[in-house]
Amino acid sequence: MIENMDRATQIKAMASEQRLTVLRLLAEPQKHFGHQWSADPVEFGVCMTLIAEALAVAQPTASRHLEILKQAGFITVRKHLKWSYCKRDEAAIREYLDWLGTELSSTG
Repeated sequence: MIENMDRATQIKAMASEQRLTVLRLLAEPQKHFGHQWSADPVEFGVCMTLIAEALAVAQPTASRHLEILKQAGFITVRKHLKWSYCKRDEAAIREYLDWLGTELSSTG
């Protein structure tokens, strides 16, 4: 079971339109990042630089958003050479949504 502190981090992660946009973009990496040449965006993940470009924000801003998503468990980050690649953790997202649905359902 995930601790309450982790749930707070997950809720914080979902409370940002830019972080939700990242999750939406990473849901279809080939569609949004098919031009990535350094690695297959579906298999390997999407380079943080391309995510920053897609959000139209500076690299440090994108990095902060991605770090919160990583802390929440919604993405994984893999380093390769000088780049970092992000990929959605579908199981973690599904588990969070199941938990949220249970929390918000009527008990009686």
